[in-house]
Amino acid sequence: MVPEPLIDRHGRRIDYLRLSVTDRCDLRCRYCRPAGDASYAERADWLSFAEIRRVVSLFAAMGVGRVRLTGGEPLLRAGIVDLVADLAAMPGVSDLSLSTNATQLARYAARLKAAGLNRVNVSLDSLRRECVSELCGRDSLDATLAGLMAAKAAGLAPIKLNMVALRGVNDGEIESMAAFCFEHGFILRLIEAMPMGEAGRAAAYLPLDTVRARLARRFKLQPCAAELGGGPARYWQTADRRGQVGFITPLSQHFCATCNRVRLTVDGTLYLCLGQEHKLELRPLLRGGGGDEALCSAIRRAVARKPWGHDFAAAPSRVLRFMSHTGG
Repeated sequence: MVPEPLIDRHGRRIDYLRLSVTDRCDLRCRYCRPAGDASYAERADWLSFAEIRRVVSLFAAMGVGRVRLTGGEPLLRAGIVDLVADLAAMPGVSDLSLSTNATQLARYAARLKAAGLNRVNVSLDSLRRECVSELCGRDSLDATLAGLMAAKAAGLAPIKLNMVALRGVNDGEIESMAAFCFEHGFILRLIEAMPMGEAGRAAAYLPLDTVRARLARRFKLQPCAAELGGGPARYWQTADRRGQVGFITPLSQHFCATCNRVRLTVDGTLYLCLGQEHKLELRPLLRGGGGDEALCSAIRRAVARKPWGHDFAAAPSRVLRFMSHTGG
């Protein structure tokens, strides 16, 4: 039986769940985590793996086939490989991916691939050690590069490298990052900093339109005709199609009209828009004895009121939560 799809009031089909399995991280990227935030302990209000499996199975039964595990840093959650194996084998889950800073990836990549993980997105904002240290709070460059190469060796593909473009911080090395990605067969994704929480609003926002023009001239890029994923990036590629660059522009050229995703935090809060506070608290329903039908009905009602889009430009201080607590 074909499931009835999740459709919001604007006619958008929701087929992508971004699922945070922890709000812990071993880095403190300045645009993501607030200063002094030390929420490292695993807490009772985190969803258990059994609860996560149940929620994902309900979403999958409603036609949500794309699932991305996020954090914090998801590889810090004990038992993550077992969870990947369970989700990868779940009926209806057609694409299982993971976002990571890759500091732990060298020891996990082969196991994740064997467990059924399809692909990874790796956060890396610079190839300069001093810049990485400044942005991330410590020198994690070698660990991240080792994780990238382990993922490549394990056969995880495609590997997408996420770089938040920051004015006056790393904007002068975007070309070198593109060349690095082209050399190794990675897909570079450039991201505009989003004003989420004090950390995000303090970031040195850089619109990507001029960056795109610069890269197009340097590498003779042209728009991709084919879709390269279920997310918001708009992709350009080299003439030989061996190199791709994605541009994620939530502020300069927002993509709200095609939004197909919702986010579930580790404490069971379902956020319907990254830039709004519309949400559904799933944990009380999961732990209050609610049946699957009641949970599905609650999810459908929530998705039906998914807002049209964010207000980052008009009201940048409206969203008070931090990216590390929301999920990437």
